[in-house]
Amino acid sequence: MGGTKILVALFLCLMVSSTLGQFSSHKRLSYQAQQCRLSRLSSNEPNQRFEFEGGLIELWDENEEQYQCTGVHAMRVTVQQNSLALPNFSPFPVLVYIERGEGILGVTYPGCPETYHSSGGRQEGYRGEEERGFSHSKDLHQKVHRFRRGDILAIPPGAVHWCYNDGNEEVVAVHVADLNNPANQLDQSFRAFYLAGASENSGQRGIRRLGDRHGQRQFNNILSAFDSELLAEAFDVPEELIRRVQQPENRGLIVRVEKGEMRILAPEGEQEYEYERRRKYMGLDINGLEETICTMRLRHSLDNRREADVFSRHGGRLNIVNEHKLPILRYLDMSVEKGNMFPNTLYSPHWAINSHSIIYVTRGEAHIQVVGHQGQTIMDDRVREGEMFVIPQYFAATARAGNQGFEYVSFKTTSSPMKSPMVGYTSVFRAMPVQVLTNAYQISPSEAQELKYNREHQTFFLPSGRGGRSTRF
Repeated sequence: MGGTKILVALFLCLMVSSTLGQFSSHKRLSYQAQQCRLSRLSSNEPNQRFEFEGGLIELWDENEEQYQCTGVHAMRVTVQQNSLALPNFSPFPVLVYIERGEGILGVTYPGCPETYHSSGGRQEGYRGEEERGFSHSKDLHQKVHRFRRGDILAIPPGAVHWCYNDGNEEVVAVHVADLNNPANQLDQSFRAFYLAGASENSGQRGIRRLGDRHGQRQFNNILSAFDSELLAEAFDVPEELIRRVQQPENRGLIVRVEKGEMRILAPEGEQEYEYERRRKYMGLDINGLEETICTMRLRHSLDNRREADVFSRHGGRLNIVNEHKLPILRYLDMSVEKGNMFPNTLYSPHWAINSHSIIYVTRGEAHIQVVGHQGQTIMDDRVREGEMFVIPQYFAATARAGNQGFEYVSFKTTSSPMKSPMVGYTSVFRAMPVQVLTNAYQISPSEAQELKYNREHQTFFLPSGRGGRSTRF
C-alpha cells in the first residue's frame, strides 16, 4: 500500500510538472481568426447584461476587432450580499480585479489534499481514519482565500472556482480571460463549464450559454446531461439526489444564500494556517505537490503603496504585479499593473514590447492617443470610469489624466511585461547619440540635447509643466 501511494504521488508530480512546463514555454496559439489590422480603437462599457437571483454578469463584446486582435475576453461580475457565484471552470487562465467589496474565493486543484477544516477543536474527518474513531461530521476541503477591494486574483485554467460575498456591500469584479493562452487547445470562443446552476433562455433573468455567439441555446450545468443512474453509482448516492442536482431551480449562475448557511466556509484567522502546518507535521495526506501548485498564492494587493514600482511625487504611482511578486503568474503567462495618475499628469509615450494591454478605468478620466505602425492615429478619445479599451503590442500610446486624476488597471498577456518609453532617463531617445538625432530629424545639436535630457530625472509619469521631479525604486 505504501509503495502504491508513492507511485501515485510520483505520477501526480510528473503530471503537474509537465503541465507547468507547458505553461512556462510561453508559446501562443496561431489562430486564423486572430487579426490585428486595426484602423480604429475605442473605449466602451459592457454591451450585454444578464441578471440572476444573486447578482449579474456584464460582458464586453468578444467579437470586436480589438478583442479579436488581443485574444482576450472581458466581463464584469456583481455578486450581491450573501450570494454565491456557482462553481465553474474554464480552459484558459483568468485574472480577476476586485473593484469593490470583499468575500471568499474557493479554487480547487485536482490532486491536492484538503488543507482547511471548517471548525475549531480537534481535527476530525481525515481520509482513512475510520479505524481511529474520528468523526466525519466536520467538513474538510481545500484552502479558501479571502479577498478585498484592490486585490488581483489569479485563476489557473481548468481549476474549479466559486465566490461567496460575506461582506457588507456588493462585490464587483472585473475578469479578463486569455483565450490565446497555450493552455487552451480549443478555439478562441469564451467557454465556462458550470458544475451547478441552470437558466432559461428567456427574459432579463435568463442567460444564453456563455461562449455561444448566437445565444440561442439554454444553459445547464454539465452534470445535467449525464445518465442519472450512472452518476448515482459513481457518487454512491440515491438516484433521487442526483436528479435534484441535475435539475435545480432556475436561479441562474449567481444565487442567494440564507444567512448563516455559509459561516463554516469563512477562514478563521490563523486557524487554517496552523491546521495546515499540523497536517504536514503529522505526515497526513502528503502527495508531493505541496511545494508546487497546491501552495501557490493566488492573491496580491494592487493598492499597497510601499510596493509601488514607479513613484512620482508630482505624477502618481504605478504598481506592477508580475511573476516575481506573484509566482503563479509565471505559469499563467499573464500580469497586471495599476496606475494612479495625479490631475493633468502625462504618461510618457511608449510601446509594450511583449504583451497586449487590456485597460479598465476604475476612477477619473483621461485623454488617450494610440498610433499604429503606419503612423496613423487609431485612437484619440477621452476614456471614463467603467470603460475598457485595448492597446495592442508595439502600438505606441500616451495618456493625459483629467482634472480629477486617472486610475486604471491594465491586464497584460505576459508574466513579465516590458515597455519602451520615448521620454525619460530610460528612454530610447536618451540612449541614442546626439548625431543620430540631429541627422534623423534635421535639428541642431542643442535641440537634440533637449530631446535627450529635458526629462532626464523622470520616467513614465510626467508632471504637467517643467520642474517636477520623480523617483523610481
